Amino acid sequence: MTLRVELSHRFGAFELAARFEAPPGLTALFGRSGSGKTTIVNAVAGLLRPEAGRIEIGGRVLFDAAAGTCVPPHLRRVGYVFQEARLFPHLTVQGNLGYGAWFARRRPPRAEAARIVELLGIGHLLARRPDTLSGGERSRVALGRAILARPDILLMDEPLAALDEARKAEILPYLERLRDETRLPILYVSHSVAEVARLATTVVMVEGGAILCAGPAGEILSDPTLAPAFGVREAGAILRARVSGTEADGLSLLDSAGGPVWLPRIAAPAGTELRLRILAQDVLIALAPPAGISALNILAGRVEEVRTGEGPGAMVRLAVGDAHLLARITRRSARALGLEPGQQVWAVVKSMTVAPASVGEG
Repeated sequence: MTLRVELSHRFGAFELAARFEAPPGLTALFGRSGSGKTTIVNAVAGLLRPEAGRIEIGGRVLFDAAAGTCVPPHLRRVGYVFQEARLFPHLTVQGNLGYGAWFARRRPPRAEAARIVELLGIGHLLARRPDTLSGGERSRVALGRAILARPDILLMDEPLAALDEARKAEILPYLERLRDETRLPILYVSHSVAEVARLATTVVMVEGGAILCAGPAGEILSDPTLAPAFGVREAGAILRARVSGTEADGLSLLDSAGGPVWLPRIAAPAGTELRLRILAQDVLIALAPPAGISALNILAGRVEEVRTGEGPGAMVRLAVGDAHLLARITRRSARALGLEPGQQVWAVVKSMTVAPASVGEG
C-alpha cells in the first residue's frame, strides 16, 4: 500500500510545498525542526486542511482540494502516535488497548490482539495504569493502541524525542519488529540520523518547506552531496550483514557484501539479518590490503565519488559489493592517494567504533 502526497500550504511567511510517495515499509520524514515534517503528517491525518493538493493511500483519496474532498480524521483509518504517549490515565493498559480496538472498522480477533501484545512485549503490563509505567513502556502501549485500531497507515511524530537514551534503546527493537512483522505502512518523523539509519526503508528529506530528495534509505544516506544536510559528523551509510556466529573471545562474525565484519558480541542467533550504521569518520582508506594493523574489518571496495568543499575535508563514496560506504578524510589524503572514480581501494573500520545503538535488525 503506497501513500501519495502532494500538498501546499502557507503559514505566514513559511510556505510548504511537498510532493512524494511513501511505499510499503517505514518512510522517514527527515529534516531540521521547523522544516515542515509535522505539518505534512498532520495533513495526512486530517488535522490540517492544506490550501491545495491531494493525498491518497492505496488508491483511496483522503484529500483533494480541486474536487473538494476532505475525509474527516476519524474516517481516514490512520493511526497516530505522538511524542507523548497520551494514554488515558483512568484506564489500565488493557483498557487503553481496548479503546484503540473500539475504533477499528471491525474489532480485531483475540488472536490478533494477543499477537500485537506479544510483539510489543506488554503482556505483563495489562493490569497496570499509565502512571506506573516507564517512558518506554508508555510508548509501546501507545503503539499497541494505534495498531489495534487497524489503520491503513501508522503516523509517528518523533515518538522517541521525549525519551532518554536508555529508553530509546529499549523501544527501538520493538519498532524494528513492527516495521518487519506487521506489514503496516509507517510514516515516521525524525531529525535523528541514528534513528533514520536504523529504522527507515525509505527517506524523504524535508528542508525549508520543500522536499530535498526521496529514495531508498541506503541510497540517500550514502549520498555524499547530502552529508551537510545530515551533519558532517553524523554522515555515514548502512551496511547490511548476516550473523555467522560468535567466537570464544566475545567477537561476533558477520558476513557482508564487502567481506567479513567483526563486532563486539551481537545478541542475535546465526542467520539474523542486520543493518550496521558505519559513520564516515570511522572509515579509513588504503590503496592495498593493509597488514600488521589492529583493525579487523578490511573491506574491498571501489571509489565512486570524491566530493570536496571549501574546508579541509573530503567525502568519499565507496561501492562495497552491492552496498555503499562513506569515508570522511582530508583533502590532502585524497590527493596523496590519488583517489578517483573506479579505483580499487580497501576500507578499514575499527570493530569498536560501531556502537551497539548502530546495529539494528532488518
